[in-house]
Amino acid sequence: MARTITVGLDGSSESRAAAEWAAREATLRQVPVQLVHVWQPVPEPLAQAPLLGAETHQHWTGRIPRDAAEGLRLRHPGIEVTTEQWPGPPADVLLDAARDAELLVLGSRALSGLAGFLVGSVGQSVVARAEVPVVLVRAGEQAADEHMKDPAGIPSAATGFRPVVLGLDTGNPDGTVLSFAFDEARRREATLTVVAGWNLPPSYVYSLAAGVDPREEMSRERAAALTEVLRPWREKHPDVEVTEASRLGSPANHLVDAARDASLVVVGRRVRRRSPVGIHIGAVTHAVMHHATAPVAVVAHA
Repeated sequence: MARTITVGLDGSSESRAAAEWAAREATLRQVPVQLVHVWQPVPEPLAQAPLLGAETHQHWTGRIPRDAAEGLRLRHPGIEVTTEQWPGPPADVLLDAARDAELLVLGSRALSGLAGFLVGSVGQSVVARAEVPVVLVRAGEQAADEHMKDPAGIPSAATGFRPVVLGLDTGNPDGTVLSFAFDEARRREATLTVVAGWNLPPSYVYSLAAGVDPREEMSRERAAALTEVLRPWREKHPDVEVTEASRLGSPANHLVDAARDASLVVVGRRVRRRSPVGIHIGAVTHAVMHHATAPVAVVAHA
C-alpha cells in the first residue's frame, strides 16, 4: 500500500489549516494526501424527515471533503489527493484510517488571551493511542509562518524554513523521535534545535546549606550529556545543522518559548498500556500540544 499523509477533516478552520499543512508536507515527502471526514448519522427522528433525512445529511456533509480536496489540488497541483467519508466514533475512525499512514494531521483551535490552543477530546484520544506520528496544526497557520523573514522583515514562503525544534530527555533518548526530527530538518534544509530542559535535584538545598552552589557544574554536565547523545546522530546526518540548548528550568516552558521561532516542534510520547484512570500523554508533551504556536509533531515510542 502506498504511504500517505492522513488528515482528519471536519470543515472547521483548524482542520482546513491541517489539510494545507499536510499538502505542504506531502510535497516534501512526495506522498499522497488522504482527507478523512467522519460522518455522524443523524438521530432517528430526523432521519425520517423528508428534507433532513440521513441520505440528505450525508450528501451535504460529503461536500466537506470534496470541496477541500478540490482546493488542495488547485493550490498544490503536484500532489495526489483522495477523500474518504466513514461513519463511526471519530477517534476510532481516524486511528483506523491512519494505520498505514506516514503521518496523521489534526487541527487545534486557538483560545482567547494567553491560554494557548485547544486540543479537543477526539484529538487527545488520537494522540494518546496513535502508533504513527500525529501533527497538530493551529487554526490560521500559513506557509509563511514556517519560514524566515525576507530582507524587508516580512515572513515569506520564498525564504528558508525556520528551525525544527526537538524536545529531548537526555536520560531517556529514543531513536524513533530523534530520527523523525532529523528527517524533518533534512527535508526542510533547516537547522535542528535540540532543547533539553532540566530541573535541580532535591539535594540542591543541602548543597546550598553547606555553602556550595553546584549549578555551574551541573550545567556543564547536562550540556556534555546532550552533546554525547547527539554525537552519533550528527555523524549519521552530516547535512543537518544542529544547535544544542541545555537549559535549567521547565522543559515544557523552554520548548514553548523555542516554538515561537520554529517551523515544527517534535516531542515524544511513551507508549503505555491504557490505565483504569484513562489515557496518558505526558506532562511535557501535553503542555507543548496546548501552548506551542508552531505545528507540533507527537511521535510515539516504546
